[in-house]
Amino acid sequence: MADSAPEPAPPDRPAGARVTLAHVAEEAGVSLSTASKVLNGRGDVAAATRSRVESLLVRYGYRRRAAGTPEAPLIELVFHELDSAWSMELIRGVEEVAVEAGASVVLTRSGTRHAPGPEWVDGVLRRRPLGVVLVFSALPAELREKLSSRAIPFVIVDPAGDPAPDVPSVGSANWQGGVAATQHLIDHGHQRIAIVTGPQDMMCSVARLAGFRSAMGMAGLDVDPELVRFGDFHVEGGHKHAAELLDLRHPPTAIFAGSDLQALGAIEAARMRGLRIPEDLSVVGYDDIPVARWSSPALTTVHQPLQRMGQEAARLVLRLRDGDVSATRMDLAVDLVVRDSTAPPASAPA
Repeated sequence: MADSAPEPAPPDRPAGARVTLAHVAEEAGVSLSTASKVLNGRGDVAAATRSRVESLLVRYGYRRRAAGTPEAPLIELVFHELDSAWSMELIRGVEEVAVEAGASVVLTRSGTRHAPGPEWVDGVLRRRPLGVVLVFSALPAELREKLSSRAIPFVIVDPAGDPAPDVPSVGSANWQGGVAATQHLIDHGHQRIAIVTGPQDMMCSVARLAGFRSAMGMAGLDVDPELVRFGDFHVEGGHKHAAELLDLRHPPTAIFAGSDLQALGAIEAARMRGLRIPEDLSVVGYDDIPVARWSSPALTTVHQPLQRMGQEAARLVLRLRDGDVSATRMDLAVDLVVRDSTAPPASAPA
């Protein structure tokens, strides 16, 4: 079969010559100033015109450095929320690599829970950072094209869904973490084990739940649907779901929480009912944020290398910036950290 023909060069440009914004404007049938507005993220351009220009920028691999416009020495880090120790660990990792590269970190919040809105990407186009790291996010195709059209690389940390093969991402072994946490409780003799995982529309939550189910199945234990809860990764959510679980006619003897914050909420719910940790209820968390070792009792948890995840995401952005696309997907290992919040159940199951 013959190879497909290469894309033709823009008008008046010899094949192999560097494309200019003037060439893009000419082929798009717009003025140079209009093409410049699109390139710089200006909002006063019709949607159809903007889409046509952006498609040509991507098609011809336009690089704004060819037009002499400097980049800001910034890595943009995007969260949908910033008020947690989990976020701080990622920030530290990204910042460490950015400083080594002579860059700074700018923090922004996305417009919705898992996907930044068009107003965010327009701001990025104006700021022109070295690259973007998005956390717990999904990046719609039209926003990916906007970034690609300006040669702004991006990496997603813990993607909300399963990213396309060409979407760079950094995550961790969530399924293995779910197995390890559950197996630890099974090895202690627990059979009636509950799980409070994260939101149902997040890949890491579903993977941890799948690991939980696998460990239970391998041990020949049934999973009671009444003991499976989808939380929000926060203390309040962990407290609410644990309270409901502990008020059941047949409550669990152990809870696997999908985050350390949810585990702390579960511990408080147990204490409010006069239960002792771990004598009356064992609790396992996830993440191993700094507060986990200082809780009372110290929390058994799955260590997720959050700071390293931030480091690797920032390094990948910089490699993509330099044209290295050899590795675009990375899952880091996790480890179970056994502390004082788990023990054998007080009595054998009925």
